[in-house]
Amino acid sequence: MTALNPEDCKATRATVVVLYAETRGFTRMSEILEPDVVLARIDEFFKMVSAAVTRHDGVVRSLLNDNAIATFVGAKEAENAMAAAQDIQREFGTLEEAWLRDYGFHTAVAIGLHAGDVVVGCTNGHELIIGDGLSIAERLLHGARAGEIVLSKPIMDALNGAGAALEAEELDALNLSKREPIPLYGVQLDTGLDFTD
Repeated sequence: MTALNPEDCKATRATVVVLYAETRGFTRMSEILEPDVVLARIDEFFKMVSAAVTRHDGVVRSLLNDNAIATFVGAKEAENAMAAAQDIQREFGTLEEAWLRDYGFHTAVAIGLHAGDVVVGCTNGHELIIGDGLSIAERLLHGARAGEIVLSKPIMDALNGAGAALEAEELDALNLSKREPIPLYGVQLDTGLDFTD
């Protein structure tokens, strides 16, 4: 991310949908391939994620290692975030095929989606996002299987409220100390989001 002028970055607290995506299998690639090849390949991933997020009215907040974090706000934040996640899930197939063909590595993408509170602002001239909403989305990501989107109940409730028909598998709830368990749902590749009646 580029450095920002502190005067252009006011700290705010907001409820957002957080999309947290990472490649699986890329770290092994990065240990073996030449550095310029590693950077070129992860750049392909970041450009694909950024395009999907932008296409669905989201904002990319962080690109680090092989992870991307984006946020979505507004009346259709859950639908937009889920649509972006499914675009990423489908479009990663092209990268997966190319990386397997060219380098012999099996890779996948995993995504966590959660609606929660975050603080967005700047520190040392760089944008920062922090808070419970981000932490839970990260936990969902780390629990996701390769090729899976894991979403929390607030996302599922919002999608159901919007009339979306989504084939999702109920997963084990996320248990956090001193709070109610959060029900989770998994969406594997090729499971469509249908807003038709």
